[in-house]
Amino acid sequence: MSSSGMRSTVSGLLPLDTTEEVRERGAGVARQVAVLPVGSFEQHGPFLPLATDTLVACAIAREVAAAYPVHLLPPVTISCSHEHAAWPGTVSISSVTLHAVVRDIADSLRRSGVDTLVLVNGHGGNYVLGNVVQESAGSGNRMALFPAMEDWDAARERAGVETSLLSDMHAGEIEASILLHAHPECVKAGYETSDFLADDRRHLLTLGMSAYTESGVIGRPSRASAEKGKELLAALTDSFGAYFSLVTSKTLPVEAAGASETAEASEG
Repeated sequence: MSSSGMRSTVSGLLPLDTTEEVRERGAGVARQVAVLPVGSFEQHGPFLPLATDTLVACAIAREVAAAYPVHLLPPVTISCSHEHAAWPGTVSISSVTLHAVVRDIADSLRRSGVDTLVLVNGHGGNYVLGNVVQESAGSGNRMALFPAMEDWDAARERAGVETSLLSDMHAGEIEASILLHAHPECVKAGYETSDFLADDRRHLLTLGMSAYTESGVIGRPSRASAEKGKELLAALTDSFGAYFSLVTSKTLPVEAAGASETAEASEG
């Protein structure tokens, strides 16, 4: 807490559109697309906040909304973080609940004329989001899950991120870089000396994160920089263009739909 006794907060997470602004934006497009950031509330070591995944998802979604005519939604801030339960502050809901929340949001959007929903996932443990998108095929709703692993790979290369996606699992180079750029006030001292690797995590879901790391970190945050964070977000925004073209097309090509579902299902 600060000297005034108030907890620190981050501004800019909630979209401030009026209903008229949403109406005007929707009138200018052939198909309305909503973007829903999905984060988590879980430990990210001693130097990143519990809300890190939500901040990352919101940063990506905010850049996407600035570049494409989409309806930006407020984030889902608590999700499936059960593997982090050993650390104080972590809060989770069940995968069934998260599935139901996303489906309810999609149904509500459809009733107001928005039949396309893109989930911007900031937490690797939200496996159920792939199932939600998978089940939407043929339902009359269009859904996509972003970013896919391939999008992260392209962003890593463009930004000069040195750590692989396997090694950069949690509170590492990517997440620290995005926060150093988007919310530097949230990054505490200590990330420079907190590198820790545990590439063989085959029993993670059984044992939880605490079996692989004492600090809660798995990655190389020491290699993070604000410039890398800026380039990561720029690359992901560019990658979103293919998703936007796909979900706003009049019909989904069979081959494109199959490729999209495969990529979305593989995203953790």
